[in-house]
Amino acid sequence: MTFGGNFSGSVMKNTALPLDQIIEGDCIEILNRLPEKSIDLIFADPPYNLQLQNDLHRPDMTKVDAVDDAWDQFASFQDYDAFTRNWLMGCQRVLKPTGAIWVIGTYHNIFRVGTIMQDLGYWILNDVIWIKTNPMPNFRGVRFTNAHETLIWACTRKGAKYTFNHQAMKGLNDDKQMRSDWWLLSLATGSERVKDARGNKAHSTQKPESLLYRVILSSSNPGDIVLDPFFGSGTTGVVAKRLHRHWIGIEKEKKYIEAAIKRIDSVQPEAFDNQAFDLASKARSAPRVAFSALVESGYVQPGQKLYFARDVLRFAVIKPDARLRTADGFEGSIHQAGSHYMNGAPCNGWDHWYLQENGAYKSLDEVREEYRKDMGLYDEAPGK
Repeated sequence: MTFGGNFSGSVMKNTALPLDQIIEGDCIEILNRLPEKSIDLIFADPPYNLQLQNDLHRPDMTKVDAVDDAWDQFASFQDYDAFTRNWLMGCQRVLKPTGAIWVIGTYHNIFRVGTIMQDLGYWILNDVIWIKTNPMPNFRGVRFTNAHETLIWACTRKGAKYTFNHQAMKGLNDDKQMRSDWWLLSLATGSERVKDARGNKAHSTQKPESLLYRVILSSSNPGDIVLDPFFGSGTTGVVAKRLHRHWIGIEKEKKYIEAAIKRIDSVQPEAFDNQAFDLASKARSAPRVAFSALVESGYVQPGQKLYFARDVLRFAVIKPDARLRTADGFEGSIHQAGSHYMNGAPCNGWDHWYLQENGAYKSLDEVREEYRKDMGLYDEAPGK
């Protein structure tokens, strides 16, 4: 299959890496059959073990369509923990060393899942809170309305490399660093809700596409392989296909497989354009320039003052050797001097040091960009 083409969902039952297909069966057994270290990203929406004891009713006595499926029921916490450990070990086996996993849950299960992940050696990067704008009320009025779910994002081990498209997440957040509380994501309702032939919900815990959009966009790149061991109605496949990632789904319920195939087949992504889908930070891909080059070329001058975060009381003087000497006598690089003013916190000096020109502030990053253009460094960059 040519990547970026109009591939379709189908059921796969062999041991090859079944790109853009659903494998029917038990996720633990199948995870143990897939090739080792072959997956870039996993999104797991496992059973929550909700432990519902009785039917739920609204104040008008209508019955709530709650999650009472057999696949969400376990005899004990010990049984649930054993199940969780086994599928997480399977995920660990198939993840590439540079891969990552997202697991979603509620207070019923997420703390147990997190403990087991840490016991297995996963390294937790963030817990992200999906705050629902339209949660189901607590009809009995005996608890707070449960208005959020928790996602755990982890890499394979401490110190492992992983994908994080930081600039893409800023782009989805008005160019501000995205936080770990995700507000503007509603439940899967309206036209997005997958329904069966009788008009009922095809899956009781369908996740919104907007949630998977953030997960997949943040943690993978075009052409990567995204695995969902609890595929359900296929939201992961829908979003992965739209974003030109390969996907693999594992699902044991035939009715969900049928709904997912139909849903994914209806997705027609735009033709792949490398420039359009390139999420690499332009700052990181720009030609490297040392601060000393600006000093040597006269773009900044020895003895010239720089101001930290435009604060006239926090300044430093440029030394001839391209180090800075702060007002209180500390000497170091632009990054070290900035960190000094931030009480040891990491600091990118290019973004936080400013010089004054005609009463206006200009960041060192702006000066560096002028240097790149004046020196024709972009024209000399590899690939030009």
